[in-house]
Amino acid sequence: MLEELKEKVCRANLDLVRHGLVIFTWGNVSAIDRASGLVVIKPSGVSYDNMKPSDMVVVDLDGKVVEGELNPSSDTPTHVELYKAFPNIGGVVHTHSTYATAWAQAGRDIPSLGTTHADYFHDDIPCTRDMSKEEVFGEYEKETGKVIVERFKGMNPDDTPAVLVKNHGPFAWGTDADNAVHNAVVLEAVAKMAFVALSVNDSFTGAKRNPYQSETAPSMNKLLIEKHYSRKHGPNAYYGQKKK
Repeated sequence: MLEELKEKVCRANLDLVRHGLVIFTWGNVSAIDRASGLVVIKPSGVSYDNMKPSDMVVVDLDGKVVEGELNPSSDTPTHVELYKAFPNIGGVVHTHSTYATAWAQAGRDIPSLGTTHADYFHDDIPCTRDMSKEEVFGEYEKETGKVIVERFKGMNPDDTPAVLVKNHGPFAWGTDADNAVHNAVVLEAVAKMAFVALSVNDSFTGAKRNPYQSETAPSMNKLLIEKHYSRKHGPNAYYGQKKK
């Protein structure tokens, strides 16, 4: 069942290791087959060193195992909530990558400070709120998904395909598993860039500044954000090569 999708999901999980986003078993990738409403996801706690496509687990949109000998990722209910709430996404990634997780642990949105961020994310990367006692001690992973969905009220998840779960770590998504991994890699890069930029800004407190520089935290021209996002994702996008 869904053998081709299992291959893609397994390869995408291994790509997390290749890109340095996970250590040990700290992460997972899933993908959905929208036609059947079935999700393929990494098994829980299985080493990346030994993982193979046949280990992938198939679940339905209630999180019930449809096929597979192993337990699905413990984060499966979170993935399922995202697929149900965000109809255009085809893949979800969760990692504990260092810089994005640091922002999540600080409970801070990642501000859009440069064109690299704006090329991929239309807005600041949002961080979720504190979870309640009932959410933590209830259906925790499912409630995590609901808290993410709540955070995106008024935001387009297709335009900003990532989130930070407060005190936990990042989730990213995309059109398929590979695109979700791509967005997770970029998320970690912009998290690092933002951290360094803010650190540099703080180190120059009281020093002579560029006369055009704000005395407060760095920010990015909103017009530049729109330009960089739209040139890759807008209706008149012109970045890259045209598909034949």
